[in-house]
Amino acid sequence: MKRTKQQSRRRIHLRVRKKVSGTPDRPRLCVYRSNKSIYCQIIDDLKGHTLVAASSHETTIEGSKIDQAVAVGKLVAEKAKSAGIVDVKFDRGGYLYHGRVKAVADGAREGGLQF
Repeated sequence: MKRTKQQSRRRIHLRVRKKVSGTPDRPRLCVYRSNKSIYCQIIDDLKGHTLVAASSHETTIEGSKIDQAVAVGKLVAEKAKSAGIVDVKFDRGGYLYHGRVKAVADGAREGGLQF
C-alpha cells in the first residue's frame, strides 16, 4: 500500500528526531505547519516540557503566510530571550527547509536566536 504524504512526513520526522534532541542548555525549536497556520515550540526533551510556544494566531500580521511565518519566528525568539534561551536546535518537523519553515528560521535568527 502506498504511503500518504502525512505518513511520509511522520517517518522523516522520526528519523530526524533520532539525532535532534533538546537539552536544558540547548532546547529544541520545533515547527509544525498546517494549511492555515504555523506553530513553534521550544522544548526541553529531557524533562518533556514546553518552555516557550508561539503561533500565527498570536500575531496581528495580515498578508501572506510567509510574512506570518517570519512574524512567528520573531515572536518565539522574543519569548525565548525573555526566558533566558539563546541557543536552540532547529527541528523542521519532517518538512522541507523551504518556504514557511525557512521563513520561521529566518525570523528566529533575526530575533536573536542562534542555531
